[in-house]
Amino acid sequence: MAEAPFSSILVPVDFSPCSEEAFRVACDLARLCRAEVLVVHVIDTSALAAFNRMGVLAVPSDAAAQKRRLRHFARLNVRRLLDSESAKGIEMDRLVLEGAPFVEIAKTARVEKVDLVIMGSYGGRSGSVEKIFFGSTAEKVVRTAGCPVLTVPLPVKAR
Repeated sequence: MAEAPFSSILVPVDFSPCSEEAFRVACDLARLCRAEVLVVHVIDTSALAAFNRMGVLAVPSDAAAQKRRLRHFARLNVRRLLDSESAKGIEMDRLVLEGAPFVEIAKTARVEKVDLVIMGSYGGRSGSVEKIFFGSTAEKVVRTAGCPVLTVPLPVKAR
């Protein structure tokens, strides 16, 4: 029998419906290939800082507490994914990082020597600024990851 084409898969998640679909696809492929999955969430510190400077999210003195809340939110949501039916029987690890999403995703793909990145083709809520930014994140990861990248759209029924 031929060796499986992928033994390690990185799946970045932002908890949008599109990234959750990418997580499901990653789990299905990992099960077929008997691959390990690394789930990564990146807290976008540059966007956070910009919003804070404008006074949109928090007063600057609350930035540290805000990051703690975002890390807590990320850990809870990653745990929810890891406990989901899709993840049953798959060896998984998780990382919550801070920085520019495409930089952290590409760096993690290289450092962890993953064989494949599977990510949503866009994130955030429909029609939002996040959707535009994550779409450009997916494009940048495709160009910089150093391994194949599979982008996953929402299924037609969910759009």
